[in-house]
Amino acid sequence: WATVTLQNYFRLYEKLSGMTGTAETEASEFANTYDLPVVPIPTNLPMQRQDQGDLIYKTELAKFNAVIEDLVERYDAGQPVLVGTASVEKSEVLSEMLKRKGIPHSVLNAKHHAREAEIVAQAGRLHAITVATNMAGRGVDILLGGNPEGLARQEVLAQGMELDSDEGRALYEQLVPKFSVETKAEGEKVRELGGLYVLGSERHESRRIDNQLRGRAGRQGDPGESRFYLSLEDELMRLFATGAMSWVMGKALPDDVPIEAKMVTKAIERAQNTVEARNAEIRKDVLKYDEVMNEQRKVIYQLRSQIIDGDDLKESTIESLGEALQRVVESYCPSDYQEDWDVDGLLLEVALYYPTRFVADELKQASRADDIYESLLAEGMAHYEAKEQEVEAIEAGLMRQVERDIMLQIIDQKWREHLSEMDYLREGINLRAMGQQDPLVAWQAEGYSMFEQMLDGIDDDYVKYVMHAEVQVERPAPAPSAFDLNQATYEAPEDPVQSLPSASTFAPPTSAGGDGAPPMTLAAQQAPSFDDEPTMEPIVKGDNEKLGRNQPCWCGSGKKFKMCHGR
Repeated sequence: WATVTLQNYFRLYEKLSGMTGTAETEASEFANTYDLPVVPIPTNLPMQRQDQGDLIYKTELAKFNAVIEDLVERYDAGQPVLVGTASVEKSEVLSEMLKRKGIPHSVLNAKHHAREAEIVAQAGRLHAITVATNMAGRGVDILLGGNPEGLARQEVLAQGMELDSDEGRALYEQLVPKFSVETKAEGEKVRELGGLYVLGSERHESRRIDNQLRGRAGRQGDPGESRFYLSLEDELMRLFATGAMSWVMGKALPDDVPIEAKMVTKAIERAQNTVEARNAEIRKDVLKYDEVMNEQRKVIYQLRSQIIDGDDLKESTIESLGEALQRVVESYCPSDYQEDWDVDGLLLEVALYYPTRFVADELKQASRADDIYESLLAEGMAHYEAKEQEVEAIEAGLMRQVERDIMLQIIDQKWREHLSEMDYLREGINLRAMGQQDPLVAWQAEGYSMFEQMLDGIDDDYVKYVMHAEVQVERPAPAPSAFDLNQATYEAPEDPVQSLPSASTFAPPTSAGGDGAPPMTLAAQQAPSFDDEPTMEPIVKGDNEKLGRNQPCWCGSGKKFKMCHGR
């Protein structure tokens, strides 16, 4: 389960660019993270939307009552309204209040995307009231007067026709010109009423989302209007605008009287800036820690790509074998003094790499540790070459494919284990600050050390499996004429990490010693044997003999007769 942050994923592309209507507020983050400037593009036609000041109420109930009064007034005049909410719960509250007033409306909460796209496209018609949760990302242009193509599709479906049928397409082509005339005339009436009115029921933490909601009105030079209603019980106000709240609470005003003051508006902007700065710092911090994983990720993916592209691993195998034997000899024979040698342990360790024929007495005759290394390396190379000839005799080039298969599987398993260990390290790395350590520096140092250990483990396990590989050609078994339960066999579940293509099977490294052998890594799981288990034989009874209810059942299941065939 490989992971990557969005920032590093985007930076994998050689060319990177983007387009959005609300990126200007995050220009500094785009420059620091992606080294991309933000260039604002002038609007096609001059902006005519009127952005009204925020209205602040003491309680949320007073705010909602004011919102409903505004919606009723706009509905009676015929002006279309788009209401934006920050949560599904708030949209349901407003919807219930509108129902009590008898105002028809549509509620969008991202549950039915296709249907909701059609509703949003018609949100610019006369008397249309649309309540939407987080309008950001809908990507639907709201046309004043309605969308003629959408209305034509709805009419075709209403008459029970399919849009893909010949009749449906013919009817659709007839209806589009008709609805185009109607929506154009209706659009002129909407413009006279002031265009689309966007009403925000509360401010979001990010100014981008507020700007995206406001940007639904006044498109392509159309008139429009927007306003936000707030209360002191809104989450943004409670958490970040405490100074403004204290000022408002000091005013002896009724709950239903709105407050419109520049000081409160400025406090809200500062609160949004505070939240945006906090979130940007969190993203920046996550990116710093992910830089370590990003460099490691590049190394692993490059290594996998080289193997998949067909690199010959023979030289790498020989080199890894020599390094592995060198480590073993240095560990068990640290000097040229035989008193420091552990020859028995050395042979047990070497047996994990290949089945050595040396015995302890033979190795003790060596005068230097290097002599032991050279003897073991020569024997290991001979074993590898014999293995290669054996596999190549089956099919030319098969040994190289076997090496690639083993290496890929070991890399994948080791990388998964490494990711898990790095996640565990990341959870507690911030505690290093209590010990006067920089958590980021500690993360980088320990992450690099763990990565080096993982690479050594990959080479080590790879050598063990290649040197013990046993390739068998599987021939397809003849299909039985009919399924017979008596022919069914048990097969243990296969380890997906250690399973290999059907052309090859690999025996795990085995130790030449007893209980003192070092533990084997990546040991293959073998199917359990049931040869020694006792089997229940059916009980043979005479034709006239009757079984008691508490006697063993005649079928041999081992159950009492009353609990088996006696039911």
